[in-house]
Amino acid sequence: MAREYSRTQRVGDFLQQELALLIQRELRDPRVAMVSVTAVEVSRDLSQAKVFFTQLGVDDAEASKATADVLNKAAGFLRSQLARSATMRTVPRLHFTFDESVGRGRDMEALLRDVKEADQRLHSDEPDNAYDNAGDH
Repeated sequence: MAREYSRTQRVGDFLQQELALLIQRELRDPRVAMVSVTAVEVSRDLSQAKVFFTQLGVDDAEASKATADVLNKAAGFLRSQLARSATMRTVPRLHFTFDESVGRGRDMEALLRDVKEADQRLHSDEPDNAYDNAGDH
């Protein structure tokens, strides 16, 4: 039988929702505009949380470095705000990391779209009766 929804997953989901709201409402720095929290991985002892984020128009970690720096500097403030709304004894230390999977997913979609278009062009160039004559050999 599959394991139940673990405590670390529940804490991660809670942190993801709360951080998304806090970043949107409480941080005034323009470098954190249009940031989305995509996932939170919490350590087994609940002492550390790795917060993955994306930013509209930013596709790689190098371009998001300024945003990651701002978020990591605001981590203490965000953690204290979380402590006010959470019923946990301790709130995990927050470490913000750019989530490159979204950009990679977009790249994969573009590659698949290109392959599909090339395949359609290839098949549209074939004569209509190419399949009809294949069994006549």
